[in-house]
Amino acid sequence: MGEPVRTLLLWCPDWPVLAAEIVDGVPATGPVAVLHANRVIACSERARAEGVRRGLRRREAQGRCSGLTVVDHDPGRDARAFEPVVAAVEEVAVGVEVIRPGACALAARGPSRYLGGEEAAAERIVEHVALSCAVESQIGVAAGVFAAGLAAREGRIVPPGGTSEFLAGQPVEALGRPALADLLRRLGVRTLGDFAALPAGDVLARFGFDGALAHRLAAGRDDRPLAVRRPPADLTVTADLDEPIDRIDVAAFAARTLAEQLHERLAGHGLACTRLGIEAVTAHGQELHRVWRHDGLLTAAAIADRVRWQLDGWLSGARRGGDRPARPTAGIIRLRLLPDGVLAQAGLQPGLWGETGAERERAHRALSRVQGLLGPEAVVTAVLGGGRSPADQTRLVPWGDERRPARPGGGPVASGGGPARAGGRRVNTGPAVPSWPGRLPPPSPAVVLPVPLAASVLDATGAPVVVSARLAVSAPPARLSIGPVSPQATSPDPTPGAAASTSAASATVLRGGPVSSVEIVGWAGPWPVDERWWAPAEARRRARFQVRLADGSALLLAVESGQWLVEAIYD
Repeated sequence: MGEPVRTLLLWCPDWPVLAAEIVDGVPATGPVAVLHANRVIACSERARAEGVRRGLRRREAQGRCSGLTVVDHDPGRDARAFEPVVAAVEEVAVGVEVIRPGACALAARGPSRYLGGEEAAAERIVEHVALSCAVESQIGVAAGVFAAGLAAREGRIVPPGGTSEFLAGQPVEALGRPALADLLRRLGVRTLGDFAALPAGDVLARFGFDGALAHRLAAGRDDRPLAVRRPPADLTVTADLDEPIDRIDVAAFAARTLAEQLHERLAGHGLACTRLGIEAVTAHGQELHRVWRHDGLLTAAAIADRVRWQLDGWLSGARRGGDRPARPTAGIIRLRLLPDGVLAQAGLQPGLWGETGAERERAHRALSRVQGLLGPEAVVTAVLGGGRSPADQTRLVPWGDERRPARPGGGPVASGGGPARAGGRRVNTGPAVPSWPGRLPPPSPAVVLPVPLAASVLDATGAPVVVSARLAVSAPPARLSIGPVSPQATSPDPTPGAAASTSAASATVLRGGPVSSVEIVGWAGPWPVDERWWAPAEARRRARFQVRLADGSALLLAVESGQWLVEAIYD
């Protein structure tokens, strides 16, 4: 196996300290220490001169440096401050992978070829980062990310084929595994070269998988490819107009064409727009800018409408009083649309009554009026929660009440209906929810009966099918029949149209009528459930089956205390 890919790694020394200066204004030229879990994880050069070192406790660090400024560790602050540095590197070379805040890497082959060698590429990147971000950095080049990171701390370019020799002289602490390094030193292994000389099988047997990975790194066999980040796509659309536009009808035509181009570009990346920036430049160089926000997804027509409205407002100049000119001093010669807020096209689903806004408010008022006439329980919505059976996972909540599941496990919900979201994505708040072992596998049934219906399951000989305490099925189920049931055990008002869209057996079940013997052509199960065995009054032990009948319908059956029940119907 050959050497890993030559990697160029940029490292910014004491990055948590620099990030605190960039974001919070803490001067990095003074004695500064960044603490996490009451221990120093980074410190400034002046603090090191006073004796502060990584790993010291707060009190000991302050004892060595009386004027020490202590800053709490904030990974988010470090990442935000490092983004301009990564962007500056991407202006010189593409294919950058962020190792951690303060270090990023890229394949050395590309920039070295068009910048005249690895040394010239390193100098160019360091200079560009310093000019763009006012940040000092060092670059190391070696085979693999691990070796390049060690070389960057020395500002060294390891020649091709010399990575193993370079690593051999490094101390075992360079692995970044304090417990392993301490153990290796007690065993007499002090350098990476000594560690790499050990047999790989013995290392795996003695130190486990993490030790085996460290052994590969010490030997220079860092085969992990770079997970480069892809630069964001340029979604902006621009139209340079041949003649200045000062009429609303001509501007509306240009807006429609540009809106369709933007929508097609977003759709090509699987994105949709929720916030739109509109920019216009006049013949006299005047720049106009406005941002439009929408609670739902902006379609091509919605984008065109907003651009037309904005251009109408700019060109008509309808306003009251003021010293500023009422309209641009010249016609518009350039129009640009910027999707300021984008998300995955499937990330924001319209509501039942269309987009968020007037339609939803009108539906809310109408449903509230129905509740006022017929009572709160007259209008209910379903809330998905936890549970092992379909009946346990759904709770009907009166419209307007807090949408809380009966059992945890269905995910957070918003008061307006549907899962809680942030920026079109599901959010996970609160403590961890149970996974409900024994939960039925998907797909979920379409109709859950409020009261299970008694049934009879027979085998090919006509004998009842029995499930033993060890979940052994006496014989394959062959036929199903549902006897007459009382009106109390049926749904008082089946879903309109449900019987028309299901098979004959399913329609009969929905109406609560008897079903004569129907052949079972397929079945799966049993799935056992043994719930609340510690509370005898609430304990339930049953086994569930999914069966497919000869007429094409599919049912969810359960057997409890020797009695077969029909619990739900599948589409």
